[in-house]
Amino acid sequence: MKKLSDIAYARSGDKGANVNVGVVFISKDYYDKAISKLTSSFVKSYFGTMVKGDVIRYELPNLNALNFMLYDSLEGGGSETLINDAQGKTFGQAILMMEIDIDD
Repeated sequence: MKKLSDIAYARSGDKGANVNVGVVFISKDYYDKAISKLTSSFVKSYFGTMVKGDVIRYELPNLNALNFMLYDSLEGGGSETLINDAQGKTFGQAILMMEIDIDD
């Protein structure tokens, strides 16, 4: 098991009520191994009730990266309501704490 932060970088942000999370792996080898592990359903399960909608994964093999759209994750959007403090930028840091089963 490895923490994602050991093998990748992440960046995320608000897209209305949705969150965009990009994960860039430090090598093609890690990217190739992560393809079968870091699935949309795995990411949705990891974030639990924070993600009420679908999670769609886009593969960017030329960048050794995966991009996830987490739909309906900010209860109307990070800038839409004062009641909800959720911000999309926090999801990138959160995903880096995820542990995945990847060998060296």
